[in-house]
Amino acid sequence: MENFTTAMPLTSDLPNKKQTVCIFGTGDFGRSLGHKMMQCGYSIVYGSRNPQNTKLIPQGATVLSHEEAAETSDIIIIAIQRLYYDFLERLKETLTGKVLVDVSNNLKINQYPESNAEYLAKLLPESKVVKAFNTVSAWALQSGALDASRQVFVCGNDSKSKEKVMDIVRSLGLTPLDKGSLLVAKEIEDYPLQLFPMWKFPIYLSLGLTALFFFYCLIRDVVYGYVVRKKDVSFFIAITIPNRVCPIVALILLALVYLPGIFAAILQLSRGTKYRRFPDWLDKWMLCRKQLGLVALVFAFLHVLYTLVIPIRYYVRWKYNSYVLDQALKNRTDPFNTVNGWISDSYVSLGILGFFLFLLLGITSLPSVSNNVNWREFRFVQSYLGYLTLVLCTAHTLLYGGRRFLSSKSYPWGLPPAYIFSLIIPCIVLVIKFFLVFPCIDRPLTAIRQGWERKPKDLRESHNNLSGSSV
Repeated sequence: MENFTTAMPLTSDLPNKKQTVCIFGTGDFGRSLGHKMMQCGYSIVYGSRNPQNTKLIPQGATVLSHEEAAETSDIIIIAIQRLYYDFLERLKETLTGKVLVDVSNNLKINQYPESNAEYLAKLLPESKVVKAFNTVSAWALQSGALDASRQVFVCGNDSKSKEKVMDIVRSLGLTPLDKGSLLVAKEIEDYPLQLFPMWKFPIYLSLGLTALFFFYCLIRDVVYGYVVRKKDVSFFIAITIPNRVCPIVALILLALVYLPGIFAAILQLSRGTKYRRFPDWLDKWMLCRKQLGLVALVFAFLHVLYTLVIPIRYYVRWKYNSYVLDQALKNRTDPFNTVNGWISDSYVSLGILGFFLFLLLGITSLPSVSNNVNWREFRFVQSYLGYLTLVLCTAHTLLYGGRRFLSSKSYPWGLPPAYIFSLIIPCIVLVIKFFLVFPCIDRPLTAIRQGWERKPKDLRESHNNLSGSSV
């Protein structure tokens, strides 16, 4: 009997067929939310300034004036814009003690000095204001939230009122997340207005690097050929130059994923503690490492696609046919160079392995995958295999350069090949990491990250003096 009782489902979160919820506002969101709630067993009463207009109201819902609708329920969803909150003051007595759910958003961040929910709480201090549903769109409610986020941020000063609202959220098949008091409402209202907040730095950086190296390669390869050699190779702009820029940007971004970790380790070692904040620039950099890695993967993928189309390019086929014809006319064949064969195959092999691990890093960054692995597995892939990916991609670039590093022909106008610049940051990261894994450095760093702190010199001396005097 005891087991049967514990196995019974909890019914407190399920809506009663007779439970009524009032919605002020008959716009897109108010209608979509009301329709969804009716499907989940709620009785919906709309408060409207024009109760006679019921053309778009979900079938089965009731439309009354605001005052009449407010008297039907203890929970009222305010689905109207902040500009029209003033009329609520006339209903202050009717709304006293009721739960008001503010679902509004603004047109831009910091449009008002306080959040809409806080403003509503000031207008109606006797009501219990809860912020919720503002991160869910009318389209998501209509589509059943199959292709949208199921999280609903909830905040409010009254815990019982928040619990009532979270019960409604759960009954709609969504996931409520309690964010705390109404002071958090402004942050919640800013969520829908942010445009890729963690992606801005990676995207701007990648676009800047792309433009920089594109124009560098344009001057070095196209302009130099036209000015000095009187040869028009402007068609390099379509495939050749992008196929040089993409791997360069990908390798630099991949190195920048691990460079802030190097800085953090050096800071912790120098400070002797992990209980001091990193500089703001380093904090922000570390927070967007995932986005940097995914942007790097996009550039690596483009490099693979550009490389695969090389054999079908007209220029490549023309050059190959000309070479074969020249060999036939001169009745000679260049001997096979085993060293060049090893370099070529190794270069391709390292590129394939590096790209495979790159893909693995990208896959494990997806929330659906990362949520199904434990911390040790995630760290193994993102840290150990991540550094291995950086090693393989750096070696791939080094072999691509081969002997051309020392060739004077590789420096037109004294400009080095662009791929040399892509090796600077990865080599710095790998060299410093090589020293950080030495036991004499790794052990104190691990101890610091586990909570050990190095005592300042004056504290150690006073501690020793106290120990000596006690003896």
